[in-house]
Amino acid sequence: MSSRILLLVGGIAVAGVMFMALIFVPILFGAGQFLFGGGVGGGGCVDTAGAGAQPAAANDAKAVPADYLKLYQEAGRKYGIPWNVLAGVGKVETDHGRSTMPGVSSGENYAGAGGPMQFLAATFKAFAVDGDNDGKKDRYNPADAIPTAAAYLKHNGAPTRMRTAIFQYNHSWDYVDLVLTWAKRYVGGEFKVVQANGINCEDNRLPANVSALVKTIIAFAMAQRGKPYVFGANGPDAYDCSSLIQAAYRQVGLNLPRTTFEQWPFGVKIAKGKEQPGDLVFFNSGPGTSPDNPGHVGMVIGGGKMIVASCSACVPAIGVKTYKKANWIGVTRPLARPDFKRKVSELAARR
Repeated sequence: MSSRILLLVGGIAVAGVMFMALIFVPILFGAGQFLFGGGVGGGGCVDTAGAGAQPAAANDAKAVPADYLKLYQEAGRKYGIPWNVLAGVGKVETDHGRSTMPGVSSGENYAGAGGPMQFLAATFKAFAVDGDNDGKKDRYNPADAIPTAAAYLKHNGAPTRMRTAIFQYNHSWDYVDLVLTWAKRYVGGEFKVVQANGINCEDNRLPANVSALVKTIIAFAMAQRGKPYVFGANGPDAYDCSSLIQAAYRQVGLNLPRTTFEQWPFGVKIAKGKEQPGDLVFFNSGPGTSPDNPGHVGMVIGGGKMIVASCSACVPAIGVKTYKKANWIGVTRPLARPDFKRKVSELAARR
């Protein structure tokens, strides 16, 4: 939906710190100036302890304006989202509406975001809640914006896939970590994260010594871990093997063909053993496949592992697995295509 296709942005608390030589395409949501960091929290890798439980406020919560604290807690109870996560988002985005930056109390920032929870107009329209029942839905009114943020997080998998939901709010794992840091402070450390959904949290880190472009591609794919595999699905709630790959590359403005059969001849062939993170690995698996016409695909993340949408019965359906198997046919590198190299240079020049 449209909330995936505008500008990457994030928290005012660290605005300006995270600017890196990163190529990205805009994503719809957020306020400040966050970009991708080096770690991946993992879609579905962790979950809030107690899921929708509402923890008690700690001393740090006294720094939250009383009216905002009440709204966070009310929205948390209504939507089953821990209130301290909503407070963490509100803190990182606008310091609970107290920021004097453009687009907080009126107007929009450079990205088009507005209000205390920093919605773009299209996203707010799609998820807007009339929190105070006054017949209006106003993104600048915290009584509407805060429950709308709760509704948006819930739509994206919270509370059972909390980190994924926060990542969807703002496509940066540094943003996710900062939100959860504040969430923990507001409840005095009783807010914990645990493994869930068959995801191995040891796979969270992005590969070292690769370009920011490749990290961005892999980070998107990793953020889909724990989601369902549905043949023919194109996201955002479910993918099949080739649509996951297509969507990940699309995040950096590069368009791959839709199906595995089309993706196999599309990239530059690479010898086995020479594969690198971001390369595609193909398998003789599935109906109508053969050694010359593979029907299954994953993406190399390093260390003999790939991120892949495996099957509807697999646990996890989308997750990290090894690719050095008997039915592994070969490797391609889409980024080695001359037209992709030109496109990457064009995107870099616009930064």
